[in-house]
This record gives sequence, structure tokens and C-alpha cells, in this order.
Amino acid sequence: MKISVSVDINAPVAKAWDAYVTPGAINQWNFASDDWQCRDARVDLRVGGNFSSHMEAKDGSFGFDFEGTYTNIIEHKLLEYLFGDRTARVVFEQVGEDSRVTVEFDTEDENSVDMQREGWQAILNNYAKYVLNN
Repeated sequence: MKISVSVDINAPVAKAWDAYVTPGAINQWNFASDDWQCRDARVDLRVGGNFSSHMEAKDGSFGFDFEGTYTNIIEHKLLEYLFGDRTARVVFEQVGEDSRVTVEFDTEDENSVDMQREGWQAILNNYAKYVLNN
């Protein structure tokens, strides 16, 4: 099953793209709530290149690595990647003055569909706030 989440940001697509693929920026937004953080992000932005983000609770009680391999890249338009046995695509569109960023991903079996949708949407909302404020 695939889930799709999206956000509109009052910013040019180039700015939205840069915030999505720059490790220092990713560290600032790639977590679902304020009690979490993204301590380390790495990006090798090329087809076949790998990316990773270490996300963890600020109190150190839990953490995990989110990592994958890029399978398709069209600058300022599309990122597709594999993460484990799942796929995701991130679409960047200019809609008037706004950028619309849509993430579509395969679900996993451990957490409910609603929990996955809410978590990915929360991260995308943090990303939008970062783009607007930087």
C-alpha cells in the first residue's frame, strides 16, 4: 500500500529542493516532534548514491537510522529512492507562488497506516516551517 502526504510552501521550488537535499538543513527538520532530533544526515545526491539520517529522541531513549539509495533524480522536480524493500518518491511542483512537495511511500507492517501517515506528515510540516524561516 502507498501513502501520500504533501505540503504547500510559500517559496520557490529551488529553495524547497535545496532544503530537502542539503545535510545541514535536513538536520534541522527531519523529525516528527520537538522531543526528537536528526543528529546526522548524509546525502550522495546521484542515482545509485546513498543517503542517511540518524533520528533520535532528545533524551536518548530511542533512535534509528533512515537510509536508502536514490534511484531517480530530476533536479528541482523529483527524487525517487529505495529504503529497505520499500520505495518512495518526492515530487516538487511550482504552484503559483508556492512550492508543493508531495511524498509518496510504501507502508510497512509494524505501525498502523494512520500512524505512518501522521508521522511522515509531521516531518513534512517541520520541513515546510524550516523552508519558510531560512
